[in-house]
Amino acid sequence: MATPLTAARLVAALQAEGCAVHEVSGWRTNNRNHKGPWGPVHGVMIHHTVTGPGTDVVGLIYHGHSALPGPLATGCITKDGVVHLTGNGRANHAGGGDGDVLNAVIGESYGAYPPPTHEHDGSGGAVDGNARFYGWECENKGDGRDPWPPAQYLAMVKATAAVCRAHGWGHKSAIGHLEWSDWKVDPRGFDMAGFRRDVADALALPAGLWEGEDPMPQYVNLGVAGRYQLAPGAWDSVEFATEWSDETGDHATGGSVFARGPARFSGTVSLHLDGLPAGAVVQARMSEYQGDQHRADHPIHEIVGTGGGTFAVLPMTKRIASGRSMRVRLLNQAAVPVTVASAVLTVLVWKEA
Repeated sequence: MATPLTAARLVAALQAEGCAVHEVSGWRTNNRNHKGPWGPVHGVMIHHTVTGPGTDVVGLIYHGHSALPGPLATGCITKDGVVHLTGNGRANHAGGGDGDVLNAVIGESYGAYPPPTHEHDGSGGAVDGNARFYGWECENKGDGRDPWPPAQYLAMVKATAAVCRAHGWGHKSAIGHLEWSDWKVDPRGFDMAGFRRDVADALALPAGLWEGEDPMPQYVNLGVAGRYQLAPGAWDSVEFATEWSDETGDHATGGSVFARGPARFSGTVSLHLDGLPAGAVVQARMSEYQGDQHRADHPIHEIVGTGGGTFAVLPMTKRIASGRSMRVRLLNQAAVPVTVASAVLTVLVWKEA
């Protein structure tokens, strides 16, 4: 059982944890306390907003909408990692949920996951979650495909750890909305057990020191569909129609783009050319595009023909900015057509916020 934090204590806890905090004007008196109790509080609940680009998501969480007045959470955590404080007190975020889950959270007595929920808002045995949980609404479409940028995810963990630390709670005081109500699916796109492990790691350090783990790279392995001819005299993008792995999801089926910014990548492209006369040259380079518009070129690599087939392994290490995409282009400088017998691209991609 815990008395809710004052607005000043909440801000101080978040800042001590290293969160970028934006106090939305009027948030300290924005609440639903006239509709029911606020406290005692027992935990923090994580949500996704089901919003896309162009939505005033912070305004939505602060004001609510015609069917559900605001505030819709204690705060809104946007994709840039800012914690926008939108409510101080009871908020319309949790609704009714399962009392067994609440007891497991209070006792922090469960394993990787709380017991399965069998209640929802309005069901016979539902417990009022709006009175008992802080809520973070986190900007995301909620379709399972919209990414969670590292800056946002770190802010979500830190903001949750800040509240838990201020109350003396452990990581099992954090749950997802889907663990509270059997009507809900949020948050989608990451696992709450893993999220709680990160909260535990943050709480194991002094406030403000946890910065997450080094991000794991994503593997991209592409190839051409088969042999094709490269005519002389014009730059030609390699179309990677074979997709063995595309963990980033940035390669369109059959397309030339293998990476989209903001990101860093490192790897190789292996080329096998037939019919390139000895001493003749095929040039290769990486080229940046914005949509379908060519924007920039990177240094040229020259592949010099040998007797028989010609083989080359070219390095692919760059950083690409937001809004840009990267392709591999070839220029046949021989006087005759050359056959691209194979092209295999293998890169590790580190996505950036």
